[in-house]
Amino acid sequence: MPEKSTPASKVLDRVLVLEMVRVTEAAAIAASSLVGRGDEKAADHAAVEAMRKAFDELYIDGTVVIGEGERDEAPMLFIGEKVGGAPGKGPKIDIALDPLEGTTITAKAGPNALAVLAAAEEGGLLNAPDVYMDKIAVGPGYPEGVIDLDKTPTENVKAVAAAKGVKPEEIIVCVLDRPRHEALIAELRDLGCGVVLIGDGDVAGVIAVTDENTTIDMYMGSGGAPEGVLAAAALRCVGGQFNGRLLFRNDDERARARKWGITDLNKIYKLEELAKGDCIFAATGVTSGSLLDGVKHLKGGKMTTESVVMRASSGTVRWIKGEHRIV
Repeated sequence: MPEKSTPASKVLDRVLVLEMVRVTEAAAIAASSLVGRGDEKAADHAAVEAMRKAFDELYIDGTVVIGEGERDEAPMLFIGEKVGGAPGKGPKIDIALDPLEGTTITAKAGPNALAVLAAAEEGGLLNAPDVYMDKIAVGPGYPEGVIDLDKTPTENVKAVAAAKGVKPEEIIVCVLDRPRHEALIAELRDLGCGVVLIGDGDVAGVIAVTDENTTIDMYMGSGGAPEGVLAAAALRCVGGQFNGRLLFRNDDERARARKWGITDLNKIYKLEELAKGDCIFAATGVTSGSLLDGVKHLKGGKMTTESVVMRASSGTVRWIKGEHRIV
């Protein structure tokens, strides 16, 4: 359950909550036919086209604020693209999405590939550029401010351990397995922490801190800023804390940030600065992982899916198993 509840939104009604699952289901099913085929671009393209088509069946006036790039990178779902079947008429919705979070995972048939989206009222999601973001997250139940990106990994682990009432070496941290994280991983292991390394899919990695069955206490490291906003939307629904700071490698990336209205390039974003007000998070598994089962193709043209959909205002989390037939 979330730590704070916000009033139910008139824009994000209950029907729309469940309709969002149809969108992630469509993307996951499309991508699933390319699991293990070694073609990342084809899998991503299939998910994008299916998600775009599913959005067009919804009575919304949607705008993609977190997407797969900018207009010149079409046919991806680009930042600023209008989606939905009721432009100028339906409720105005901001959408963050990743039609296939884990393209490499899908191509190699690895775990935790997802079709993911978040939706909020207009202005509810940070319009983050497609750059890297330094991230740290914990699940619900900790005092506010227990994590701080301005502190070292060691200081953050010790603070969470003290709040949990355990020794630092009993803390388990999830980190993306990347060369850039070698120093972080070494520091955590010097502390005696357990380090769960994931090859891709940091949205699922962040959400794992909210589920005690994963035994993961914290998420640390850098990954995509769009995935940071998606993960923050999920934490808004189920509780937890998140800090994110945009990372820029060159002047071009800094210019892109300013283009989207970001002036403080060193700002640490807290949860409600990334996803505020009422919001919806939906995900469907493409391949099976810690969060969801993947799409299963059965005899007779039948498929099964597993999805999760959450809403911040109510704190409701629904786990949905779907059965689909090819017609």
